[in-house]
Amino acid sequence: MAHLLSTSIFFAWATLVAAGDIRLRLVRNSLVVVGLVAALASALVNANPFGISAEQALIGMLVGFVGFFPFFAFRVMGAADVKVFAVLGAWCGLSVLQWLWVVASLAAGVHVVVLMMLTHTPVGALWSHRSPTLALGTRRATPYAACLVAPAAIWLTYLVVTGGV
Repeated sequence: MAHLLSTSIFFAWATLVAAGDIRLRLVRNSLVVVGLVAALASALVNANPFGISAEQALIGMLVGFVGFFPFFAFRVMGAADVKVFAVLGAWCGLSVLQWLWVVASLAAGVHVVVLMMLTHTPVGALWSHRSPTLALGTRRATPYAACLVAPAAIWLTYLVVTGGV
């Protein structure tokens, strides 16, 4: 029962992260904290939907944060993306984290290419030093936190369907 509950909590958390990031380009800190507490609690009671231990959850969280922090420091990525990646590390563990990053980056790249095609943005605009090349209002256009949680949700769906955990 605890495993089903933690699986449901992960799906709800991922959905809220994606919805907030897509609609508002905003992931609230309270949502990040709830996700982190739920991830660590599920690992502590051996009910983590990805089948990782509390130690693996802590390592995944730390590696996720440390791995993405330089992107934030150089203003390439928002703070929410770093925090969401750390929480994903706590949910999924280190072994899956690198693949989530690769798939999310590919999805973000596809998103940018599609937006550039739809808006007829020239490739040269990518090297502009003015405002962001692709923006919706005052916000950058690629919802990277949504790109991060989507492959994790798909992976968990696969695990649930195949009985992988």
